[in-house]
Amino acid sequence: MGPIGTTVDGPQGLHLHSTLAFSACGTPLGFIDVQCCARDPEQFGKKDKRHQLPIEEKESFKWLKSLRATAEVQARCPDTTIVSVGDREADIYELFQEAAADPAGPKLLVRAMQNRVLRDEQQRLWETMLALPPQAMQALPVPRQGNRAARTAQLAIRYAQVTLEAPKKKGGPAIPVWAVLAQEQDAPAGVVPLEWMLLTTMPVASVEQAVERLAWYAKRWGIEVLHRTLKSGCRIERRQLADASRIEACLAIDLVVAWRIYYLNKLGREVPDAPCTVYFKDDEWKALMVFTNKNPVPPKSPPTLRDAIRLTAALGGFLGRKCDGEPGTQTLWLGLQRLDDITGMYCVFRDATQLPVSSGNGSG
Repeated sequence: MGPIGTTVDGPQGLHLHSTLAFSACGTPLGFIDVQCCARDPEQFGKKDKRHQLPIEEKESFKWLKSLRATAEVQARCPDTTIVSVGDREADIYELFQEAAADPAGPKLLVRAMQNRVLRDEQQRLWETMLALPPQAMQALPVPRQGNRAARTAQLAIRYAQVTLEAPKKKGGPAIPVWAVLAQEQDAPAGVVPLEWMLLTTMPVASVEQAVERLAWYAKRWGIEVLHRTLKSGCRIERRQLADASRIEACLAIDLVVAWRIYYLNKLGREVPDAPCTVYFKDDEWKALMVFTNKNPVPPKSPPTLRDAIRLTAALGGFLGRKCDGEPGTQTLWLGLQRLDDITGMYCVFRDATQLPVSSGNGSG
C-alpha cells in the first residue's frame, strides 16, 4: 500500500480508478475497467520530477488504460456508439491523441482544464470560445447541496470545431476536436456560476448536438454516486485489512454490490410499475411482504418495483414522507442487508410448516 493522504507517513491504502458503463438515460450497466494502484512513497511530493516522465510511467496513464479497455468493448459492439467520459483530470494530450488515432474506436468527451493553444488562432481555448456569440440558452435544474438552495441555472451555450496543438515539450500532431462551452448567466449572489468547457472527438454540428453532449457529461456524476455507495454503504474505507491483496479481493465483491444497489435505485425510477421480480427473487419479495404486513401468508402477486424498493429502503431507515422523494442508495443498502436476514428466517419458517407431521403411539 501507499500514501493516500496529504503526508507520506499518513493513512496508507490504494487509489481506485473505475470505469462504469451507463446507458444514455443514466442506467449503470456494469464495469468496463477497474484499476488499483499504490503511490510510491519515494515519489511523494515530487510533482515537478513526475512531469518529466513519459506518460507510461505517470499515474495519469490510468486514463489511457481505461480508454483501451473501452476500445475492447467497442470492438465487440461495432453498432453501438460508446463515449468515454472523463472529468478535468482526464484533460491529457496523449488521451486525445490515442482517441483520435482510431476512428472506429470509442469517442472521447472530457471536461477541459488546460487553456490550450489552438492552431491558427491568436488566442487560447477559453478566449477563442468566449469570443463567439452564444448560440443557445439552456435551462439546467441544479439540486440542493448543503445550505445552497435548489435553482434552475440558465446556461449560455457556445460550440465550435477547434484544433489542439501538441504541447511543445511533447511534440505530436495537432488534434481536431469540438469544444462546447456552457456558462451560467445571472447566478444568484454568493453562488459560483456553473461553467463547463467540454472537448470531444464526437462531432457537434448543431445546438441539439451541443446540448446532447452536455447531457452526456452530466451522466459522469454517476461514478460519484457509485463511489459514495462504495464508501458510505459498503464502507470499504472502514475495513481493517492487513495488505493490498486483501483490499483488492474485498473490492472485487463490494464494487459489484455497490453497482447492483445503484442499478436497483435507477431501475426503480425508470420502470417503477414493473413487477419487482425483475430484481427481487420470489423468496425475497414474499419475505418482505410477510414481514411488512405482519401476515404469514404472502400475496399471490408481487408488488411493483417502486413499492418493493420503498419497503426495502424503509428497513434501512427511509421514512417515506412527501418531502423525502425517492430512496437513495444508502438506505437501500441498509435495507437489503436486513432483507437478507429476514428472507433467511422466512425460508426456515416456511420449510418448517411444510414438514410432514408424524404421530407416534398414543399421540393425536
